[in-house]
Amino acid sequence: MQMSQPKQFVCINRLPVIMHTLNVFAPCVDEILLVLPAETMELWNKLQHKYHFDIPHQLVAGGQTRFESIKNATRHLPNAGVVAVHDAVRPCVSKALIERCFTMAEKEKKNVVAACKMIDSVRMLTATGTQSVPRENLMLVQTPQVFACKTLKKAYQQSFESRFTDDAAVVEAMGESVYCVDGEYTNIKITVPSDLKIAKQILNQNQKQI
Repeated sequence: MQMSQPKQFVCINRLPVIMHTLNVFAPCVDEILLVLPAETMELWNKLQHKYHFDIPHQLVAGGQTRFESIKNATRHLPNAGVVAVHDAVRPCVSKALIERCFTMAEKEKKNVVAACKMIDSVRMLTATGTQSVPRENLMLVQTPQVFACKTLKKAYQQSFESRFTDDAAVVEAMGESVYCVDGEYTNIKITVPSDLKIAKQILNQNQKQI
């Protein structure tokens, strides 16, 4: 996504994307660790002042990769309790989804990810072309992803592997099972410019329902 600034700082409805995300999470958690690239922290401080943003949080310097960034954050986690990892650029997440993930993780003591059933047909590339894949066995993984703090901390002591595309994959590599909670199709990740228009519509609709 070609933008003049990081996409988490792009404004939707007169507020940076990341602030929409934090506004939803704040009532659901006891503490927020905000992981940002070190070079954007000064910009973040200016944005907080500009938009009078006062939700308490602890800043953590990210690494060169997502894996390194989350690993840095795990150093600030307690040994007890559960933690949710969420993409800053998923501002349309609902409070209900966040609470659903926490409830399953806390009551059933499982590693939980939000995920939606596939709607479109899926094909897999092969050496000779493509092959249809049964979508009944596939899920679209989202965030939040919720784990016991001690589990996530231990998982990120592993060395990085290319298959670690999200936190669930890192935890799973230790032999842990990962379970799905019904996600939301509106919980989109802002990746391309057209996503900004979609996110604006979803946020407007969510505001009307409050």
